Amino acid sequence: MQIVTSIEQMQAIALDYAKEKSVGFVPTMGFLHKGHLSLVEQSNKLCDHTVVSIYVNPSQFGANEDLGSYPRNMTRDLELLGQYKVDYVFCPTTEDMYPADYRTWINVEELGSVLCGASRPGHFKGVATIVLKLINIVHPNFMFMGEKDFQQIAVLRTMLKDLNLLTQIVPCPIVREPDGLAMSSRNSYLNPAERKQALCLSLAIQLARKLFAQGELNPSEHRNQTSKLINEMSGKVDYISFVNPETLKEVKTISSETRIILAVYIGKTRLIDNSSMSE
Repeated sequence: MQIVTSIEQMQAIALDYAKEKSVGFVPTMGFLHKGHLSLVEQSNKLCDHTVVSIYVNPSQFGANEDLGSYPRNMTRDLELLGQYKVDYVFCPTTEDMYPADYRTWINVEELGSVLCGASRPGHFKGVATIVLKLINIVHPNFMFMGEKDFQQIAVLRTMLKDLNLLTQIVPCPIVREPDGLAMSSRNSYLNPAERKQALCLSLAIQLARKLFAQGELNPSEHRNQTSKLINEMSGKVDYISFVNPETLKEVKTISSETRIILAVYIGKTRLIDNSSMSE
């Protein structure tokens, strides 16, 4: 496993290994957990080479968000990655990724302005920009991303299509704790009481799927009942949406393909989760 910090060096390596073999890429912001590592495992299965990036991207954080406190532990991350077949770990600096004269941004209209995009203005502009930069540096054939960030995958898949890029996204299933909580680096913010309250996200999903199985197809009724459950568990709903998985537009009638996507505050921590009605 080789650690690379220079953009120029990573590009030179990428151009060399892309000549003959397939390259899998796992972009992360570090503080790795089993969800991230499951992406590495998938890349190992499908690709000849695996590259993992660790970079906390400032442009996807709002002015009052948790950029400064976002959990970081590079030593632990490298130890975890050392247990897998990771060829390169790309750890660029912000000075290199966003030099003083930087002025180019990527904006995926519509898909990037709803759901989390409405709650976090500018978030997906930062995500799309950094991912495009990383793709241009690493030149992967495949990019492995977790479905917990379902909207992110939709935004980036559209960006890749619209800009005629050859990299393909491989969506990977959400990895959950034994009690159902979706794994997230931000779970580390939760105190023991909040950790129990956070189960309201997965329980709300289970409730929605139960209602659907019982024949309830009205999104408003689903939203009322799932919101009530979350409130009773001391969560604060940011949004609960029932959307078409391709367009992310709200549906009028729930079907098996409909995706429930929700964001909830547990104390000061904002968590997200999602599921189709048929999972």
